[in-house]
Amino acid sequence: MTNMEEIQRNNSYPSNSDKDYEDEKGSGSPVINEFSKVDQISTAQSEMDEKMAEQTEQQRTMTGVKNIIIRKTEIMAEVYDKWYYHAILLFTAFVCGYGYGLDGNTRYIYTGYATSSYAQHSLLSTINVINAVISAASQIVYARLSDVYGRFALFCVSIVLYSVGTIIQSQAYDVQRYAAGSIFYNTGYVGVILVLLLILSDFSSLRWRLVYQFVPTWPFIINTWISGNVTSRANPLKNWSWDIGMWAFIFPLSCVPLLCVMIHMWWLARKTEEWQELSKEKTFYQKHGLKDTIVELFWKIDAMGVFIMTISLGCILVPLTLAGGTKSKWNNSHVIGPFVLGFVLIPILVLWEYKFARDPIIPYKLVKDRGVWASFAISFLIDFIYYMAADYLYTVLIVGVNESVKSATRISSLSTFVSTVGSPIFSLLITRFSRLKPFIICGCGLWMLAMGLLYHYRGGAESHSGIIGALCVWGVGTTLFTYPVNVSVQAATSHEHMATVTALNYTFYRIGSAVGAAVSGAIWTQTLYKQLLKRVGDAALATEAYASPYKFIVTYTWDTPERQAVVQAYRYVQRLETIVALVFCAPLLIFSLCLRDARLTDKVAHDNIAEGEYVDAKDDDPIYEWFKGATTRFRRKSKE
Repeated sequence: MTNMEEIQRNNSYPSNSDKDYEDEKGSGSPVINEFSKVDQISTAQSEMDEKMAEQTEQQRTMTGVKNIIIRKTEIMAEVYDKWYYHAILLFTAFVCGYGYGLDGNTRYIYTGYATSSYAQHSLLSTINVINAVISAASQIVYARLSDVYGRFALFCVSIVLYSVGTIIQSQAYDVQRYAAGSIFYNTGYVGVILVLLLILSDFSSLRWRLVYQFVPTWPFIINTWISGNVTSRANPLKNWSWDIGMWAFIFPLSCVPLLCVMIHMWWLARKTEEWQELSKEKTFYQKHGLKDTIVELFWKIDAMGVFIMTISLGCILVPLTLAGGTKSKWNNSHVIGPFVLGFVLIPILVLWEYKFARDPIIPYKLVKDRGVWASFAISFLIDFIYYMAADYLYTVLIVGVNESVKSATRISSLSTFVSTVGSPIFSLLITRFSRLKPFIICGCGLWMLAMGLLYHYRGGAESHSGIIGALCVWGVGTTLFTYPVNVSVQAATSHEHMATVTALNYTFYRIGSAVGAAVSGAIWTQTLYKQLLKRVGDAALATEAYASPYKFIVTYTWDTPERQAVVQAYRYVQRLETIVALVFCAPLLIFSLCLRDARLTDKVAHDNIAEGEYVDAKDDDPIYEWFKGATTRFRRKSKE
């Protein structure tokens, strides 16, 4: 409307210079000239009105689908606003979490046995990188489509992809096919977790959000202890294929109760007048047809940007895990080529996002706020640090600490167990508070302490108790800040943008796991074999210990000189891994200070955020203000 006002200001009244000019031309009477100008104004205004109306209609149609889904979700939340309905919803979420939680605990172990059976155990980190890259890309797509097609439809698609990937992995007879199955499995896995998280967020207030989001993690209290029994009885050395394959039908069964609840709330909601009114509104597909819908989805999910990001991350990170081994492969074109291509794609991605993307992967208005970019940075570092310290922890426990399969499985899951045990108490405690930031800062500090302990206890029989203690501290810190970081960024945004910020938070989480797995794998593959060869002295023996460690320890028991030489090699490599993890705990603590400290209210989301804005920047932040003031005072004194 600014341009229209300028037209009216400049043309509504003829100036003296205009009259003089018309007189000089002899173009006619002032009345005729006045009518001519009015016609020009009317024509310009009509064209502008038509253009604005077209843009408004297109924008309303594009966002209308989203608004319909959000409003329908709010209607379902209203009809399910009974304590017994919420209890049933939480129970079904618990059952679903039990399914994918136990599968995740054991599949991590089975993947190690699968790669070992291919005589390529060190490619475990390569599988983890592929999983993380695919997961990062999937998060963005799921979040944007969830506001178009709804939670139920995407949840069903996720279950199907989960099962398909599981079947492919179970039947894979080489690492390439196993990695292909991982793509489908992880696409489904992250979809299930994200959609379940969004469902629980839709039905909870900010004050109770942490309780609801913790519920799917509570099965880890049980899974940590029974997963060791499951893996030992399943005999993964011989039966890893079936051990993975059985989850293709076990997990979908665990989702049936939650699907029934979602169908029931839809059945109740569709009887309301509000729902019936919304049902009369046409969707984008109904108005524009299949072709325009596909084009709209292409721009909405930023398909090109997601594709370039995925290829770039994969090309950079995967070669890091492949270049090492029994001999360096950095002079091979199949390693150098993708690595260089990945970096070449980065400026192309930036150019696309800045110039051409209609809905960029990371909206500028979102990422410019410290409460958001600090949350993203913490999410990245969470999984980066985790993979640096724990990527090969199970192998270290089996080979370097002489733990049994059952014991190693339990210990490697101990930090998750401790964090889950503490989560009910902590989440209920948070309902009596209105701030999360102090707990997040404390949790980051405990992570630094845990990394220090893992650095000290990294191999040898004497490390048994030290590793357990470190993982317990790690678990307490995890309770205090990993999930609260997500709730913190949700508390600063509106309901309409909740799915976007949640997905981006988890996208950076997955990117962190990809980078962490890549760096961890690079250190492992490019250092371990050299250390084994140096300490064992036999190339054939070093190659066997490197490629198939679980078979190696059957022949060379704990007290043999060969086994002790391997233990020392493991200690050296794990030292490098934990040093990196410890160093990056420092920025983790710094970013926690930069978070916003939004108040937790009894609403689903804050509703006082201005239109077009993502974050509520008006809420006070005592910790940040104190540090800001202290920094200002320090600068003044230093100048004096």
